[in-house]
Amino acid sequence: MWDMRTWIVLLLWACAQQSVNAVALSRGPVRRKTKEIEGRQDKELLRRSKRGWMWKQFFVQEEYTGTENLYIGKLHSDMDKGDGTVMYVLTGEGAGTIFVIDANSGDLHATRSLDREEKPFYALRVQAVNKKTGLPLDPETEFIVKLHDINDNEPKFDKEVYTASVPERSHIGTYVTQVTAQDADDEMFGYNAKLAYSISQGHPYFSVEPNTGIIRTALGPSDMDREQREHYQVVIEAKDMAGQKGGLTGSTTVNISLTDVNDNPPRFTQSIYQFSVPELTKVGTSVGRIRAVDADVGRNAEMDYTVVGGDGLDVFDISTDKNTQEGILSLKKPLDYEKKKSYTLQIQVQNTHPDPRFLSLDAKDMTTVRVSVEDVDEPPQFEKISYILEVKEDAAVGTVIGSVSAVDPDILHSPVKYSIDRHTDVDRIFGVYAGNGSIFLQRPLDREELTWHNISMFATEFNNPQQTSRVPVYIRVLDVNDNPPMLTSFHEFFVCENAKAGQKIQTISAVDPDDPVGGHHFLFFLAPESSVRANFSVRDNGDNTAGIFTRRTGYGRMHKSTHLVSVVISDGQFPMQSSTGTLTIRVCTCNRDGNMEMCNAEALTSSAGLSTGALVAILLCILILLLIVVLFAALKRQKKKEPLIISKEDVRDNVVSYNDEGGGEEDTQAFDMGALRHPEVMEESKLRRDILPSESLYPPPPLRRTKAPSRENADVRDFINQRVQENEGNPTAPPYDSLATYAYEGNGSVAESLSSLGSMSSEGDQDYNYLSEWGPRFRKLADMYRGEDSDWDS
Repeated sequence: MWDMRTWIVLLLWACAQQSVNAVALSRGPVRRKTKEIEGRQDKELLRRSKRGWMWKQFFVQEEYTGTENLYIGKLHSDMDKGDGTVMYVLTGEGAGTIFVIDANSGDLHATRSLDREEKPFYALRVQAVNKKTGLPLDPETEFIVKLHDINDNEPKFDKEVYTASVPERSHIGTYVTQVTAQDADDEMFGYNAKLAYSISQGHPYFSVEPNTGIIRTALGPSDMDREQREHYQVVIEAKDMAGQKGGLTGSTTVNISLTDVNDNPPRFTQSIYQFSVPELTKVGTSVGRIRAVDADVGRNAEMDYTVVGGDGLDVFDISTDKNTQEGILSLKKPLDYEKKKSYTLQIQVQNTHPDPRFLSLDAKDMTTVRVSVEDVDEPPQFEKISYILEVKEDAAVGTVIGSVSAVDPDILHSPVKYSIDRHTDVDRIFGVYAGNGSIFLQRPLDREELTWHNISMFATEFNNPQQTSRVPVYIRVLDVNDNPPMLTSFHEFFVCENAKAGQKIQTISAVDPDDPVGGHHFLFFLAPESSVRANFSVRDNGDNTAGIFTRRTGYGRMHKSTHLVSVVISDGQFPMQSSTGTLTIRVCTCNRDGNMEMCNAEALTSSAGLSTGALVAILLCILILLLIVVLFAALKRQKKKEPLIISKEDVRDNVVSYNDEGGGEEDTQAFDMGALRHPEVMEESKLRRDILPSESLYPPPPLRRTKAPSRENADVRDFINQRVQENEGNPTAPPYDSLATYAYEGNGSVAESLSSLGSMSSEGDQDYNYLSEWGPRFRKLADMYRGEDSDWDS
C-alpha cells in the first residue's frame, strides 16, 4: 500500500517540476485545518481540533560518506505549540540504531551509511507524547524512508567460465551460445542497471549481440576449420550505464570448441604394401594390416576397406579393425605355392558415413598390396577326401578290394608309402600294399556280423616321415546268399482228435539273415520223408508264410499221440539255400469249439509253457544246489586245525595254546622226526620271523649240567648252527637281534629233548633235582619221576 502511494507521489512531484531534494521535500508537514462546529441561534459551542498525520516519503541517498549524521527531514505535530511540552518517539525498522529523532524538535537523522542493495526502504512510526505525563497526544503515524540508488555495483555474469561448441565449417552468424549478466543497481532509476555486451577477445572469429549477449560466428566456413584450429577462448564484457562512459564493467570467459564434421577423406600412408604368407596358412588367418589416416575424428573417421581388383579377389578378404581403423587382410581360400607363388591386390578405402554437405560421395583412396606365397614342405594329399569301397562277403583272403592314392604336392614329389591305422582295424581284417595303396583282405568277412568297416589310411613321405596325411575309408560288405532260411522259432502245435480234413492248424514263417536285393521270397513244402502217407499238408501263402492243414478226418490220440512233420524252407536265390524244420503236432481231445481239453503228458507240459530246455535248466540248478549242500557238510565235518600262534604279534607277548592231547611216547605218528634230521626238507619250508627282542622279558634259565648229546643228534645240531650263521650274516636282516623259532629243543635247552628216541639209553642217569628249583608244581613232578626210577630199579 505504501509502495503504491510512493509511486503516485513521485509521479506528481515530477510533473510539477519540484525540487528532488529529499530533505527539502520532507521539512514541512501538511496541516489539516480544524473544522468549527457552529450551532444554531449564533451560539458558540465547544470546538475540537482533530490531528491527522499524513507524511510523504523521505528519500536519502545510499552510500553516504560524511562524518556527521545525515539529516533526513523534520517531523512535526499540530499538538506541538513550541512550549517544550511535546516529545517525539520513533519506532520501527532501524529506530534508535540506524535512524534517530530529536525528541524536542522532531529532526530525523541517519547514523551511518546505507546500502540500497541490502535494503531499499525502511518503515518507521512516530508519535507525539506529553513529556510530563507520557500520554500520547496523537495516534501513532507510519512513514517510509526510501534509499536513493547510485551506480555502485558492476555487472556480474551467471558463470565465471562458459563452455560452448559449434560445428566447423559453419556459416557467418551461426548461433554459438548466450551469456547473461546481472546488475544489483536499481533498474527503475536511470541507466544504473542498463547493460551492454561487447567482445574484448575473440576477434575476428566471433561476435556478440550488445543487448542479448548472444555469441555468433563472425567468419565463413573456410576460416572455421577444426583441423586447423579447434579451441578458442573468447572474453565477453558487460557494461552498465548502457555502455556509456563512466559505467561499471564485468567480464567472463567463453571457451568455444569447433566440433568435427566429415570434411576429410581417408588417405593411405603407403602406395604399395608387401606381405608374405606360408602356403599352409589356415583359412581366416590374418596376412597383414594396411593403414589409412583420416583427419576427422570419431564417427567421421570410420572407414571401410574393399578389395576391388587384382588376381586374388577370390583368395583374400579384407575387414576393418573397429578400434584402430586399420584394414586386416585375411586368407579366404587355401594357398598352393606350386600353383601360384604371388598375388597382387587393389585395395580401396572410403568413409563409412560420408556427409554430402562437405565431402563428395566418390571421395576414396587406392593402394596396391603384393602377397608372396612361401613354400612349405606339405604332407601327401589324397585324391579324395574319403573313399567308399565294396567287397562281397565270400571274397577270399588276399583279394584286393580297392586302393587309395596320394601324391606329394611339393616340387620334389617325394615317394609316398601307405599304412592302415590299426586303431581303426583292431582285428587286422584288412591289409595294404605300402607301395601302391591297394587294400586287400587278411581275414574272411561276414556281412551278417558286420556290414560296414570304417578304417583310416595313412600316407607318409619316404624322405620325411613326419609329413603324414590321413583319409577315411568306408568298406561295405556286400551280401552273398550263404545262409538258409530258418523257422522263426521252435514250433509245437496240437490237432484235435475230431479235426476234419483241410482244417488249418497253424501258420508258420521263416527268417533269413541274408539281405537280397529284391527282398526275401521263401518257398515252403513238405520234406520227402513226410510226403509219404502224409497226415498233414503245407500250403505256401506267397507272403513268406505257410499254413499247416490236415489231410484227413479224425486222429486217434491213443493210436498215435504225436506227429512229426518236416517242412523244407527255400529262399529261391542263387545259389539256392534251404533248410528243413520239424514241427511237432500232438493229438489232443477238444470240445465242440475246438479248444483243447486233454492231451498226453508231454503236450500238457508244453501247454504249461515249459519246454525241454527249460526242464533241463531246472534240473541242472537242483543238482548244483545239492552239490553245494554236500560240500558244505563235508567241510563242517573236517576238523579245523588251529595255528600254533594265533596272533602275528611278538611271540614273547603271546600264550601259545595246544589243545591237542599227544599220544605219549608210543605215538610215533604225531611228528615227522625225519624233517628235523634232514636239512634239505627244512630248507623248503623255511619260515623267518624277525622281531625286536627284549632281554628283560626273558631272564636266563638256571644253569644245570646236561648230558652230552648223542651222536644221532649231530645232523640236527649242524642244521641249527647253519641257521644261526645265516641269521648273523644276513645283510637284509634288521639291525637288531632276532629270535629264530625252531620246532626242536636242541643242546643247551633246560628241558632237553622230550622225544623218547633220544632218552631211551639214559633214563636211569637222569637227574630230576633241577625241577625242584622251578616251583612247588615241578617239585612234585620231580618226586614222581624219582619214584618211578626207584620202582624200575627194584
